[in-house]
Amino acid sequence: MRGQRSQTMPYEHAGGWKLYSREVKLKRGPKVTIYFFSKRKPKSGKQSDMPPGKRVIVNKRTGLPFLKGKGK
Repeated sequence: MRGQRSQTMPYEHAGGWKLYSREVKLKRGPKVTIYFFSKRKPKSGKQSDMPPGKRVIVNKRTGLPFLKGKGK
């Protein structure tokens, strides 16, 4: 097979929005992973798969996608 890819692919939302992640150190706590959407390559962070237990919501006013926990 030509050009085999890994089983997971970075998530891309309609309109060219790509999901990125990066680790940040909290002032009084551990390192946490944050997720954000961008149309351009950000200064820091890497393209990411959809994290488990999350879904994409689009802000009705701004049209920007963001992640929300599944459930309520």
